[in-house]
Amino acid sequence: MMIYRVTSRVIIVVLLSGVAAAQRRQTGAARATSSSLVINTEPNAIVWVDEIRRGTTDASGRIELKVSPGRHAVRVRASGFKEATLPLLPGRRMLPVKLVETRDQAELLFQQAEDAREKARDDTAKEQAADLYRQTLKARPSFPAARVGLARVLLDLNQYQPALAEIDSARRARPNYPEASAVEGRIHREAAFTDDAIASFRRAIREAKGFQPEAHVGLARVLEEQGKYGEAEAEFRKAIAQLSDSEPIIYQMLGATYEKQQKHKEAVAAYEKYLALAPNGSLAPAIRSIIDQLRREAEGGLEIIP
Repeated sequence: MMIYRVTSRVIIVVLLSGVAAAQRRQTGAARATSSSLVINTEPNAIVWVDEIRRGTTDASGRIELKVSPGRHAVRVRASGFKEATLPLLPGRRMLPVKLVETRDQAELLFQQAEDAREKARDDTAKEQAADLYRQTLKARPSFPAARVGLARVLLDLNQYQPALAEIDSARRARPNYPEASAVEGRIHREAAFTDDAIASFRRAIREAKGFQPEAHVGLARVLEEQGKYGEAEAEFRKAIAQLSDSEPIIYQMLGATYEKQQKHKEAVAAYEKYLALAPNGSLAPAIRSIIDQLRREAEGGLEIIP
């Protein structure tokens, strides 16, 4: 019988080389599939690409995004202005978006509600946001986006049945509504109705013809909870590709999924990608500790006995 001892240094070299290779593959893929788009519009405007929120313009009204090849729809909203949606043709790198001021009471209330929801940090603030959505719906009862926004707030307040009622109303007004289906999936997941959550997430993906990162992430989390790590990994990867690395938190989720499978090289690669995208993110200190722990475990050495 022969005993082969693999030293800690060999393990670390293999681990780090695997991480570097994974990062090179990810970088190469991003270069091949993404290009930069500069949008110029009003300051502090919110920008969506294909109904996925991608960021906020700076004080000069400028934002630069990564977008995949092909046609896209760009939606822009700024406080006090009417929303605008424009087509983005393949190959275009600059997109000026001229917004027009609005006096539509429902739209102005909706903008206030959305802003309040995003800034809410406690239940009192969330209730205030919910009230603004209700005022919006009083001014315009048929306003599906306001129904979904209210459902999101009610979900945060753990009011699952009222949240589902708002989703039902939104879907009656707009039957094919991927975002509503994705939020419905999140509500079912939080309420521990796993099968219903999966059905809603899959419907959201079908309605969006495959492009619905919120639903992909939600589905991945349900699959992970079921121990279906390989399927969860695939869903996380789809969301990452669709968001063009604009949401670093998904890399943290992906890394945790790899850890549960004892895929330490892949976990470190995912965590390193989070740190590259969000070096000062709220999870950065914890992720650095996790990476250090994974490397310390590797330093213990390994015996291979054939």
